[in-house]
Amino acid sequence: MKKLMQIWKPAVISFIILTFVCGVVYPGVVTIISAVAFQDKANGSIIEGKQGKVGSKEIGQTFTKPEYLIGRATSDGAATNLNPTSEEQKQLVEKRIAWWHMLDPTNNRAIPMDLVTASASGVDPDISKEAAAYQVDRISKVRGISTKVVKDIIAENTSERLLGFWGEPTVNVLQVNLALDNLKM
Repeated sequence: MKKLMQIWKPAVISFIILTFVCGVVYPGVVTIISAVAFQDKANGSIIEGKQGKVGSKEIGQTFTKPEYLIGRATSDGAATNLNPTSEEQKQLVEKRIAWWHMLDPTNNRAIPMDLVTASASGVDPDISKEAAAYQVDRISKVRGISTKVVKDIIAENTSERLLGFWGEPTVNVLQVNLALDNLKM
């Protein structure tokens, strides 16, 4: 029994110490650092509008009205990591293309792929510059404003490549829609 205790005692002590360090100390330090150094992101990157808190810059909201910039497709209750060549993915894309044609029947341009495919998370807050440009004429017509105004708002809410070469430029859908709603007519 004494030999068994000599074997188990260091293992139990190590377990308790590592649980405390990895389960309490490390998460606490990371939480404090993020709250101080990245306060906006650590608190959810909340955006406020006329009605108070309206959403997050980091989590996509669903917009379907024609007067708004519409973001990426949601997962439609299906898995969002579908094989691009699967029949299920093909059917979802065809359904989304039909929806876009119904929403804006006069737009004959090719629909950008990010508008008919869902992101892996299903809550992507951004779309490509091409996807935003695809929607300018519709938004302009429905709101009764010039396309230049819509393009300027999109440009103001576009994030360019990191360091000039990393990633792709993106447009934050929620920020564009809030700016559109805040226009003085």
